[in-house]
Amino acid sequence: MRVYVPLTLPGLAEAHRTGELGTGPFVAYAVTPALREWYLSDDIEELEYAALNRAALASLRLLAADPGAVRRRVVVAVDVPDGAAAADPDRGLDPAALGEVRVTGTVVLAKAASVHVDSDDAQEDVTAAAGALAAADGGDDDAQFVVDGAEDHELLWYATQEIPNLVGLGG
Repeated sequence: MRVYVPLTLPGLAEAHRTGELGTGPFVAYAVTPALREWYLSDDIEELEYAALNRAALASLRLLAADPGAVRRRVVVAVDVPDGAAAADPDRGLDPAALGEVRVTGTVVLAKAASVHVDSDDAQEDVTAAAGALAAADGGDDDAQFVVDGAEDHELLWYATQEIPNLVGLGG
């Protein structure tokens, strides 16, 4: 199963240092039955894109909680064995949990398929979105518009070999 792990650049640097994306259980995003029902598509690429976007929103939440992190959303795509990730049946109908899965066990970074990161030109909108997230969660439509502004930026695709450059360790 392909899962999308939300991180920040400091989180990616830590994963690079330790060689692990996480030791379960941790939250990731995937194509779940609830996501399929919400997205109304049978196209697996569209569904995986929706799961990636859910992880990007979770990355934005991580940024909102870490004011020192560079304001770029980060998502790592990794394949885990079937059964290593499962949706929480108690949260399946919660719109905030669409696509959310709990990954058990250790996931090594070497198994990652790709890394998705905002471009530098997204930082201003991502910064504003991280600051507006709490108000948007509270129902403020203007704040939601600001959060949606970050979603207008497509995450760029990077090969896993590019991680050292992304976290400032490359030459």
